[in-house]
Amino acid sequence: MRWLLVLLGVAILAAVAAVVIVLPSSSEKPIKTSSKPVASPTKEQPTPQVSEFSDPCGTFDTDEKYTYAVTGYWIMPKSNPCTWRHQFQEIHRVGGDTVIRIGYGMQYRPIDDQGRILRRDNNQVDDLYAGCVENGRTCRQAAEDDLKKFNPGNRIARTFVYRTDESYSTSIFRCTDVERTIEVDKRVYFRLIAPMDGSDDASCNFDGAGKYDLILVAASKMDSLTQLLKLGDQFGVRVFPALPLAPRDQKTPTRANPAHIGALTTLTRRILQDYGARFEGRAALGGVYQPFEVQMGATLTSNPTLHVYADQHEIVEQELPDKPILISPYLDARKRVGFGQTPLQVAEAFKALARTGVGIIAPQDSRGTGKVGLFWPDQRDDDVDPRLRSLVGESTYGDAYHGSTRDYYREMSIAREQMLAEGFKVDLWANVEAFEPSGDQPCTPQGTRGKTDKKRLDQAVTMAGRYVQKVVSYMWSDYMTCGDPSLEKEIIKDYARPIAVDAIRRNRDIQDGMEIRGYNLEGGSITVEWSGGTKDLDIAGVGWLDKAPQDASLAEGLQTAWVPFDWSQVPPGEWIRIGVKLPSGQAATEPLRVRISV
Repeated sequence: MRWLLVLLGVAILAAVAAVVIVLPSSSEKPIKTSSKPVASPTKEQPTPQVSEFSDPCGTFDTDEKYTYAVTGYWIMPKSNPCTWRHQFQEIHRVGGDTVIRIGYGMQYRPIDDQGRILRRDNNQVDDLYAGCVENGRTCRQAAEDDLKKFNPGNRIARTFVYRTDESYSTSIFRCTDVERTIEVDKRVYFRLIAPMDGSDDASCNFDGAGKYDLILVAASKMDSLTQLLKLGDQFGVRVFPALPLAPRDQKTPTRANPAHIGALTTLTRRILQDYGARFEGRAALGGVYQPFEVQMGATLTSNPTLHVYADQHEIVEQELPDKPILISPYLDARKRVGFGQTPLQVAEAFKALARTGVGIIAPQDSRGTGKVGLFWPDQRDDDVDPRLRSLVGESTYGDAYHGSTRDYYREMSIAREQMLAEGFKVDLWANVEAFEPSGDQPCTPQGTRGKTDKKRLDQAVTMAGRYVQKVVSYMWSDYMTCGDPSLEKEIIKDYARPIAVDAIRRNRDIQDGMEIRGYNLEGGSITVEWSGGTKDLDIAGVGWLDKAPQDASLAEGLQTAWVPFDWSQVPPGEWIRIGVKLPSGQAATEPLRVRISV
């Protein structure tokens, strides 16, 4: 390994000599760890199977008309299948190729002396499961009756429930002597039995007296995932269905309950076993999403939720070996709270998450919740955006936050490179939050979160920069569609506006210059502002443009431009502003603020 490290060091030194990064430098502290290879997410772009289709919900075209930098969105489950069609059409129309489903949680539930499942909040009978009856016995009683046929000492020790608008085939079952479907009106229940330790023994030997978990799934007769994957085929969109959300620790709800991870592992295995039987090789199935969120920070390594991620990764590798798990942890950079974390602490958390085997880590930029700000290093003394004051008070960015979202994504990108070197194949996505902490007109029935605007979303894309492989957003419904005009309409009207995300000093032959990465650069000019003046540089006239760089580490849609520029005219250490504008007059709303760092 030493010779490999030596060669790597030489390569790094050569790269530094050739390219001087304009963005702020960062301290990197590599950590040597053990590793094991994991599956990597696919980079192939999905393609719509048809240009138009009609069904009872209407006629839908599959054209991508207003391509934007954000290419994936979360959606809420809806009971109306026509709503899904409209959502897919709207998302794909603005360049979206990825849909991530928000899912449901698995819950431990008490029962009464009649074997009825009770609600957690008031210990009243839960109507959703009250209809599950077999020959006059509740499903729990009937399950225990079947177990006792093998041994009178067998019993159901714990009862878990899971609701979903999906449905499953018989592939979800492992021990058909005690597992079955129970159809009641429009609902179908899947009754699963497994050992309490999550081993889910395939021998199905119940002869010895034992304690078992009952997992009762309240599902739909019509499988929503089958319909979503069909829409994915039609529109050229990848779907990430949600895995069951882990039961929460009652004392610390931000953590998974360690005592219930075994049951969750069993349910996850069964669902993925069914997915593997029905959807193996299906291109529209992009992967699976684990919705249990964790904060990225120094204490993450002791969080039992990491065991959930690791266990589920192993199952995915067995049942869907070419599909990654996606997770979306959150950041908190606030200095006023004791749990605010620095960029370097978050980078260590990224490594801990990558070691569980998840294939995609999409950290929330946390600007929508106000936990992180969007600002450049030379703006630390500026007052925070008024929309953030409810979270950090009247303060400057430097006093309010440990760093900007750009600082966090930069450090996580360095951590990702280290994990790739160790054999962990993981992508870093940016989940830019498409809402504000509050608003005059809240976007959802519950809560105060309000509408944001495209200018602020462009800013969030800029801050994620070149550090991520994809930009996604929480969420389409309801934050992209609320307000007048909605954020969706703002994007449609302003989709062609350029967005600059990165600039570095780069020579071309013997000519000094700069390389700029961004969206919608074609036909544009680069504007450089510094203390010595302003200069406009037409890309087509004096430079060159690569509209489709062959670099798998870059987000789709990013372009690379180069223009000549004499850096000697800029005083050392001075922050300069670099913008992009088009002949139409549209200019990047967030100029890059950069400086030479030697």
